[in-house]
Amino acid sequence: MNLEFDFAGSQINGARDYQEDAFLITHLTDANGWPSAFVIVADGMGGHNAGNLASNMATQAFNRHVLANYPAANPAAVLEEAVIKANESIKETIAETAALRGMGCTLVAAILEQDRITWASVGDSHLYLIRDNELEKINADHSYGGFLDRMEAAGSPIDPEPTLSRNMLMSAITGDEINEIDVPEAPLDLAEGDRVLICSDGLDTLSFDEIVQFSDWSKLPKDFVNALMQAVEKADVPRQDNTTVIAVNVRAAADQTVRLADVTATAAVAAAVAPDSRAGGRRGSLIGVAAALIVLIGAAIFFLRPEALFGPAQVAEVDPDTLTILSDEDEDDTGAADPAPAEDVSVEPTPPEIVSAEPAPSVAPEAKIATQPAGEIIEDNLKSGGAGPRMVVIPAGAFQMGSSRSTSPDERPRREVSVAQFAVSQYEITMAEYAEFAAASGRGQPAARGLTQNSPVSSVSWDDARAYAAWLSAETGQRYRLASEAEWEYMASTGKRTSFWWGREPGVGRAHCFDCESGLDSGRPARIGNFEANAFGVYDTAGNVAEWVQDCWHKNYTGAPADASVREGGDCSLRVVRGGAYRSPAQSIRSAKRDKFKPDQAYEYIGIRVVREIR
Repeated sequence: MNLEFDFAGSQINGARDYQEDAFLITHLTDANGWPSAFVIVADGMGGHNAGNLASNMATQAFNRHVLANYPAANPAAVLEEAVIKANESIKETIAETAALRGMGCTLVAAILEQDRITWASVGDSHLYLIRDNELEKINADHSYGGFLDRMEAAGSPIDPEPTLSRNMLMSAITGDEINEIDVPEAPLDLAEGDRVLICSDGLDTLSFDEIVQFSDWSKLPKDFVNALMQAVEKADVPRQDNTTVIAVNVRAAADQTVRLADVTATAAVAAAVAPDSRAGGRRGSLIGVAAALIVLIGAAIFFLRPEALFGPAQVAEVDPDTLTILSDEDEDDTGAADPAPAEDVSVEPTPPEIVSAEPAPSVAPEAKIATQPAGEIIEDNLKSGGAGPRMVVIPAGAFQMGSSRSTSPDERPRREVSVAQFAVSQYEITMAEYAEFAAASGRGQPAARGLTQNSPVSSVSWDDARAYAAWLSAETGQRYRLASEAEWEYMASTGKRTSFWWGREPGVGRAHCFDCESGLDSGRPARIGNFEANAFGVYDTAGNVAEWVQDCWHKNYTGAPADASVREGGDCSLRVVRGGAYRSPAQSIRSAKRDKFKPDQAYEYIGIRVVREIR
């Protein structure tokens, strides 16, 4: 299957007063007439002017060689030759101007065509593959630390020299002989849904988990890139390096019967030496040098055929999913108004009298389901002492699950679901509540990371969440479990058709997320109950930490049960997560938003909310 690619790139100065990185995205056409592309990120060395000059010279020399020799039967050979050309351009410049000796750059460059990626890299810049919410570095690390790690992985560990830093480069483009070039002969196969990330080492400020989270909650490449840039700036690390990122979405070709052999589009962007504008978020100005590079490598194409500059893949960046924050207008797919809810399920959030329930024996399967007042709070006693989590009774009802206007296929088709009465934990399970289970089971307590006992527990796997619910069942004699997807969405949305339980817009200070303007630390979850409860009396259903549910992952709602039961089948190597987290953008804390993660792995932004059945 032929694939197509959507691109976005950006950079920031960080704590530097100047920008030494450069990047380039060039749209090409392969030998069979399919859209392909060349991308490069170069990280300059040598200080003000020299580092910027080296990265821009290497980028331009590299691009000229690729354009002159592509399409090619052996893209790896073209990339390796381009590395040599880039190195020679720096060597010649230093020979002419001795004061520039010591300048150089690292770089990573790749050609993406059909269903594969071929790359060449020198130094410590990164080429990552994100697949199924897993981040893998696929190019070599030419730092001293990378060398030590490779030797250890090969079974020949070396004692590190105490005088050498792990960050010390062992290979770079400086005009001298290049010690090592990473150019695999065989390309890496890509698949629909993959995301490729090409970046300078300034992105090392963020952890792998953080990068994966931003990727999962940013559908478009430009949203992903912007989220990464904002996160690096918010981290406010002393001496933060320049950071440059190119993100690539891999998708199925829209029309595999049409070839574009006559279309070659070139789009170029490179960094300018720009003063740091603190008031402007420390972003380097790209306009001047971007224009200069376009003149150098693609002006004729740009002015004679402007429609070719972006090509079919680039046009796809204008994705209607950017409108999902307004996706839940009261219209169905035909434009007709959605039917009114089966009943008014709004409940005043004022907590009623707490009912302490003694441990009870398991109820026989044939027992009838009892009803309890909606909004009632239940706290079951634990056999080991104390009480379980506060549970609020959710009324039975029916609602429209999914999003009729969203372009995300996993939120469609929207359909009516009937929900039986159940109780759900009023708050996300806290560190203190989980600690009792961890101590009793020997499962281990996640690291506190500066959190309090009233913070929601996180860094727990789906397996951990299920085990916690099973422990509550054994301790109370009641049946605790994870919610089904339908139960969770009904509980979080309170049966409403708007994007959030409070309305269509995220607003300001309504939840704890990356851009919710809550005034809270976006680098960690907040204590439970910081914000208003929804109409069912449940807190933090949007943001703070995301929450595991029971269901296996399905690509859409086709064939989903209409009774809110758990949906097994599908891909059970992935389990569903709902609600978004403190690091999620606002559009990803919508009630209808779905995510998927591996059940046997813990993620620092995913926690637990449990259901108790009413019998």
